[in-house]
Amino acid sequence: MPVFAEIQNANALIVGANGGIGLGFVQKLLQDDRVAKIYATYRQPKSANELLALEREQPERLVCLPLDITDEVQIAECSDRIRGQVDKLHLVINCVGILHEGDLQPEKSLRQINSDHLMRYFQINSIGAVLLAKHLSPLFAHSERNVFATISAKIGSIGDNQLGGWYGYRASKAALNMLMRTVAIEYKRKSPNTIVVTLHPGTTDTRLSKPFQRNVSPEKLFSVERTVAQLLAVMENLEPKDSGEFFSWDGSRLPW
Repeated sequence: MPVFAEIQNANALIVGANGGIGLGFVQKLLQDDRVAKIYATYRQPKSANELLALEREQPERLVCLPLDITDEVQIAECSDRIRGQVDKLHLVINCVGILHEGDLQPEKSLRQINSDHLMRYFQINSIGAVLLAKHLSPLFAHSERNVFATISAKIGSIGDNQLGGWYGYRASKAALNMLMRTVAIEYKRKSPNTIVVTLHPGTTDTRLSKPFQRNVSPEKLFSVERTVAQLLAVMENLEPKDSGEFFSWDGSRLPW
C-alpha cells in the first residue's frame, strides 16, 4: 500500500524552507487537508520573508523555526522544540543544499580544488542530513508509516558520471546518498515504519541552478511548482521496500 494512503492529520517538517523547492513544498502542503501541522526551517529571517508571511497567515498550521544545518546544537534544539508540540512526524523533507556561494563555485578542473570549499560542500550537502536523522529519530518511532526524504542530485551518481568536474558538489551528494542508505538500514531495525529515500528533483528554476541554466533545454527546466508536484507524487507511491533507494523526479531508480 502506498505510504500516504493511510495518513490523516499528518505532521510534516520541511528543512530549508526559506526559498526554492523547500518553500514550494510548504505552499503545496498547506493546501493538503491531510496535513495538520507543518514545521519549516530557515537560516536567516531576511531571506525568509515569504515563508514567515505564510506563518502569519496560518499560525495554527505552520510553525517556522530558525536552523543552521551546520550546527548540531541547533538541530538538537529544533528537534526538541518539535517534540515539545507533537510526538510524531509523518513526512520530513530535507531541502538544504549548496552549489555556489560567493567564492565557492563548482570546480572545472583539479586546479580549482580548495580544501575549505570541499569541507563546506560536505558540511551542508552531506553531514547535515545525517545529523537530522540522528536527532529526529524519536519522532519517527511510531506505528504509522512515514517518509524521511532528502533532496540529492543525479550528478551525485558515481555510475552516471560521464563528464567529470564539479568535484565538491558531486562528491558531497554521493556521500549524502551513502549516508542516507546507511540510515535506512539502521532505521529498518529501530524505526521499521520509516521509508528513507534520496530524491533527484531535476533542474529546477531556483537560485541554486540560475547560473547554470544556459545549456538546459526549456522542457528540462522545471518550475518549482512542477518539481514539488513530481516529487510528492514519487513519495505518495513509496512502499517499505523502497527505503534506502535513490529516485529521480519521474519515479525511476537512479544508479549509485
